[in-house]
Amino acid sequence: MAPSSSLYSSGRLLPSRTASTPKLVGRWLRPTCSLAMNGCAAGAGDRGVVSLQETRVLPAASAPQEAVGQLRAAVAALNAEPPASSCGIIRIEVPIRQRGDAIEWLHAQRQSSLPRCFFSARAPLSDTPAIAAAVTNNGNGCHKEQWEQPVSVAGVGSAVFFRGTDPFSLRDWRAIKRFLSRDCPLIRAYGAIRFDATSDASVEWEDYGAFYFVVPQVEFNELEESSVLATTIAWDDSLSWTWRSAVEELQSTLHKISPSSVKVNRSTIQTAIINLNHVPTKASWDLAVTKALQMIKGRQKDLVKVVLARCSRYITDTCIDPLELLACLKVEGQNAYQFCIQPPDAPAFVGNSPEQLFHRKYLNISSEALAGTRARGKTRADDFEIGQDLLLSIKEDTEFTIVRDSIKKKLEMICDEVVVNPSKALRKLPRVQHLSAQLAARLRNENDEFDILNALHPSPAVCGLPTEEARQFIRDYEIFDRGMYAGPVGWFGGAESEFAVGIRSALLGKGHSTLVYAGAGIVEGTNPSFEWDELDLKASQFAKLLQYQEQHICYQEARNMGTLI
Repeated sequence: MAPSSSLYSSGRLLPSRTASTPKLVGRWLRPTCSLAMNGCAAGAGDRGVVSLQETRVLPAASAPQEAVGQLRAAVAALNAEPPASSCGIIRIEVPIRQRGDAIEWLHAQRQSSLPRCFFSARAPLSDTPAIAAAVTNNGNGCHKEQWEQPVSVAGVGSAVFFRGTDPFSLRDWRAIKRFLSRDCPLIRAYGAIRFDATSDASVEWEDYGAFYFVVPQVEFNELEESSVLATTIAWDDSLSWTWRSAVEELQSTLHKISPSSVKVNRSTIQTAIINLNHVPTKASWDLAVTKALQMIKGRQKDLVKVVLARCSRYITDTCIDPLELLACLKVEGQNAYQFCIQPPDAPAFVGNSPEQLFHRKYLNISSEALAGTRARGKTRADDFEIGQDLLLSIKEDTEFTIVRDSIKKKLEMICDEVVVNPSKALRKLPRVQHLSAQLAARLRNENDEFDILNALHPSPAVCGLPTEEARQFIRDYEIFDRGMYAGPVGWFGGAESEFAVGIRSALLGKGHSTLVYAGAGIVEGTNPSFEWDELDLKASQFAKLLQYQEQHICYQEARNMGTLI
């Protein structure tokens, strides 16, 4: 029986509240968002690029404390002689002669009402195909790298954000790109897109909308041997966000910035799980998988593959800091993307994804297929044997081939020179190993970037095949809101863009509750119980960090009512 204060909508439990009531998520009250410019306001995508786009580099500083002072002075000087343009974006950066830690810098910024973001690039893979490996070639014959790639980027505040409630569209992409330029490659919009923007959003995901991206006001770039502290100001009179409004908000944020870093515990989180429940329950999972297998084996062949997911709600004895969790994930994530996206006063979406959706640099595109899962072995011999079992498994090969061939086909529709190499190999991660293939291609036009994103998401690795039939099955049988889980997570830039698939991820609120997401592919030959065990394996990196000890947990298989934090 549903509580009287709630409404059922498409199988999800959604709190009922009027527009005037404060937003209640779990045990905390969330005030309204701080003032900023939404670059996706009506008609923004049709306006063309902003008239002023600049990056200004100040003299190098010896430490972050000096850099903060330089930025404050530079913004004050800029405000004394404001630009004449009615719209524009300016980045001011200060090189720092020492390498700082982006997570520790972000951890020192305690203004919880400000949006926060973090993105750490994955270490380059040794088996990247030739087209994608030639990243210094811009597709127009130029081989000179004009900027140093950040190892990690952390940001606070919002120079301009992009949020909408309708599915991410070409017009939304244009609205973002009008603030980005090849000449200012480090002005980037970081964010995420819902797995399925046509489905109802549950309350914990409401602040994200159908998509959410932000160009940070203040940004810390961690480089290989140094750092950069930068600030960005954006304005557009036509969006009712004037230079005066923008500079006042930026100066307010800069005065809140801490110049120092705060050390983060990277080995474990000082908490323990006191309660755990899953949506769906094991019994409901078995029923959904059985139904999927009936459709896969049926005469109509409506489905070839579908990916079903689980949301596990962990209640801990202490509140978990998203950045402490992120730091722990980063320790074992050399072959993965680490990310944290957090709109103002909202839950934080944190992940450690091994899967690239795509990377674009000028005309060069790289992508990958990732499917099939096994645990790592306790010994080298055991690990080798498990890997060989994965390589030779008919069921896993079927699932993997569906993913690889689908991505290749989609790339061939938009790109030239599609290369797959290797076509099948093992990707070994600290806890699991997968089948993988690397793909590379060349865009015919940089403006086809939206088509790449739209074609590759959702991939059969997180949705299924055929795409629409699999997505409909998920809508019908998955009884929680995925939100940004399994959606694109990453950034858009002028010369370059990169997105991971938002898997191996969790949503953390300000209370004692954490939602951990995991999925498994269902194809002919699937055993429901084996796939349930695979969900546990994929979620294990979070469970271990939360000091998972089964004998101390009050374990519950939750009724399938929703997943409110």
